[in-house]
Amino acid sequence: MAIKLGELATTVRSKNAGVNQITFDIIFRNPQDYERARKSGKLTREAIARFMGIPQARISDFVEFDVANAIKFTIYRLRPGGSPGDWDMLGCQQYGPLLDIEIP
Repeated sequence: MAIKLGELATTVRSKNAGVNQITFDIIFRNPQDYERARKSGKLTREAIARFMGIPQARISDFVEFDVANAIKFTIYRLRPGGSPGDWDMLGCQQYGPLLDIEIP
């Protein structure tokens, strides 16, 4: 049975990673939940880019931290944080849609 990422992960967050990037952290309670999500194919670089509607080239880093039961990825901003037209200066509102990803 599928479960939403927001229910499976203990932490899903986004934040500034400097003026030009936003980083995302997805942290799981235990190795079983982490492996379930990792092996689902829903949290790969390609799947994240498709889900977010961005080209893969905007994802600068994508790392699976097995020992921390965590997945982290960083994207390039469209414009520098805090510049005119930037609607999330701290980058902390970007993670919301990830909560609804269905993990089989």
